[in-house]
Amino acid sequence: MMYNLRMNDADLSITLQRAPGRPRQPQTDERILDAALRLMAQQGFVRMSMEMVAAEAGVTKPTIYRRWPSKIELAMAALVVYCDVTLPAIVGNTRTDLIAEMEHFRHAILRPNGMSLLGTVLAEEHETPELLAAFRKYLVTPRRQRLTAILTAAQTRGEVSADANIGLAVNMLVGALYAQYLTATPFAEDWSTRVVDAVLASLGQRSGADSKVRAP
Repeated sequence: MMYNLRMNDADLSITLQRAPGRPRQPQTDERILDAALRLMAQQGFVRMSMEMVAAEAGVTKPTIYRRWPSKIELAMAALVVYCDVTLPAIVGNTRTDLIAEMEHFRHAILRPNGMSLLGTVLAEEHETPELLAAFRKYLVTPRRQRLTAILTAAQTRGEVSADANIGLAVNMLVGALYAQYLTATPFAEDWSTRVVDAVLASLGQRSGADSKVRAP
């Protein structure tokens, strides 16, 4: 299976299609993509080279070029794979769903090279805007949409104030993780629970809706 990137000015789309010729080895693809992610996080996209990726993955440059004809296509494919994570099931309980989302978000961002990779795509915004666009499309936007959907459903059920600002609440949830990371303060085991409870309290959560509110 080969990752083939097609880009145009209107959108970025990733398609999976079988390449012609002999079958590819998934393990080789995975090693190459993992190597590209590590090097982008450590070196940045500009300094990363196909030679470095080949050495890191233990393959030859032609092996990489048969799969991804250019460095930007390799980087984009690696980002899509990085963002392709299994999201938690939504069970319909506002507090439970939000805590599950925040726990998943915390582990996804804080996994090895996660925050460094985010720094890379932000640093490369002007030189290689495709990287940040892909990160937003495949990771940021889906996460925000899920948080928005959970809170909007809670508002419809009357669990939070009818005039609560859902967009601001989503910013508070997402921003709390980055703020905590930047302070270099360790994440407590109940960090997600405390953040969710604080945000729900700020939204005027109805008494007994489904949580005991505590300040973070």
